[in-house]
Amino acid sequence: MANYEKAVQPTIYFIGVTTGSSSIMKVFPRWAEALGLENTVIKGIDFKPHSAPEAYREAVSFIKNDPLSQGALVTTHKIDLYNSCKDLFDYIDPFALQLGEISCISKKDGRFCAHAKDPISSGLALEAFVPENYWKENGGEVLLLGAGGASLAMSVYFTQKKFGDNVPKKIIIANRSLPRLEEAKRILSGLNEKVEFEFILNPVPEKNDETLGRLPAHSLVVNATGLGKDGPGSPLTDACQFPQDSLVWEINYRGDLVFKDQAEAQQKEKNLVIEDGWTYFIHGWTQVVSEVFHIPIEGETLDNLSKIARG
Repeated sequence: MANYEKAVQPTIYFIGVTTGSSSIMKVFPRWAEALGLENTVIKGIDFKPHSAPEAYREAVSFIKNDPLSQGALVTTHKIDLYNSCKDLFDYIDPFALQLGEISCISKKDGRFCAHAKDPISSGLALEAFVPENYWKENGGEVLLLGAGGASLAMSVYFTQKKFGDNVPKKIIIANRSLPRLEEAKRILSGLNEKVEFEFILNPVPEKNDETLGRLPAHSLVVNATGLGKDGPGSPLTDACQFPQDSLVWEINYRGDLVFKDQAEAQQKEKNLVIEDGWTYFIHGWTQVVSEVFHIPIEGETLDNLSKIARG
């Protein structure tokens, strides 16, 4: 049993793995000041990946029943927390129901609410570096390394009908274990008839290298495994070959980021555009802060918070 102390001032929680080393612990107090959230604090709650359901339930029940605990951002544990705690919520938003994950916990009008913000925040981050009409004009594919919540959220974003023909012709999800892969297939199959999905079991990095090597030019390769942040290493080996004229996204912004180093070693030769996870981090957090504290964060406010975080 964890010892959760009753909050004595408005508190947002960060449920993760190594929350103490995240930039948000230094950034949030300055954001709170800029947003007029006086006397509001952030606290981390760390779990090992795939912890016991009882551990997640204890944390979520505490937040639900503690008056000054306002809500939480969830990373790494989004799917496990949904499966363990979904019955504790009064409202679960459509993305959370569709994806079977929770990335944001909030309270509104006496209701305890669960949200999946990643389709929104990953979409905003992608729009910052993927050129307009990129898929329609180039015909590339997407390789998502990892079958966790981030890959599912990106897949939902990419396959929205509002994009018309500007969608990847194929999304490949590669994962090292079968259960998550099968769950991804169940959730994502049939989202958009214009997008083909392929689900590949790659238990070792060498197999990911093979999948990577089959991609056409003008593709997008994403490290959504957590390797480089939650654990050491990369889902690829140093012998990997990125596709020509392609986009590479390391969705982490801290850690050893070996995947990003591997891409940078080929950047000039392959003409790669390489993005880290900073913009994703900003959108991920501002979407949650906006929901938890019921304040709009966009335009100048968003720009200001990004500047504060960079500082």
